[in-house]
Amino acid sequence: MKPIRKSEVLRYLGYKKHMDISAETDQLVDECIEDLKKVIQPSMTYQRFPLIRHDGILDISGMEISSQSLSKNLENCEEVYLFAATAGIGIDRMIKRAELTNMAKAAIYQAAGAEIVECICDELNEKLAAKVKEEGYFLKPRFSPGYGDTTLELQKDFERLLHMSEIGIHLNASLLMVPSKSVTAFIGITKQKQKRQSGCASCDRLDCPARRE
Repeated sequence: MKPIRKSEVLRYLGYKKHMDISAETDQLVDECIEDLKKVIQPSMTYQRFPLIRHDGILDISGMEISSQSLSKNLENCEEVYLFAATAGIGIDRMIKRAELTNMAKAAIYQAAGAEIVECICDELNEKLAAKVKEEGYFLKPRFSPGYGDTTLELQKDFERLLHMSEIGIHLNASLLMVPSKSVTAFIGITKQKQKRQSGCASCDRLDCPARRE
């Protein structure tokens, strides 16, 4: 897994660049990151599918999507990766325990967990980028269900196509993933080289908060 970026954990906690952080908080963040390193269980799955467009609808192996934002993201793509990744259930358990005894730790576990699953996704992103580069292709920024004008209903199709339960990811009644530190995403495959976003902390995420700062 890629190194956990403490700066990203602090950003998830609401700290902006150059903001002062107390020595006590700084030490607690370090301790919480070390706690979570002991329980991380990274797992991922992905598949490559043809992308078909008809009458404004995106069709990915029977998943029919009407979304302007996703359509724009997948412009000039004839194929797309679907992937799912998780940091495992251990982080959720750590958060629940801390909520009963130490809310500061619980908040830090939440933030660090979000960074950890992004590190897992970034590593997979790099692997897939290297794979398609050999064929003369590039990857679009990853795009998750629920972002823009897409719906979380698409999670059912991810479950169907990727068999996410095999890597320990399940959907609850609200279509949220369990473990909570899990991600699903589309990644378009294109012949056009992509421009990286300067100043963005995670340039392979379309919905990276740093792009909005």
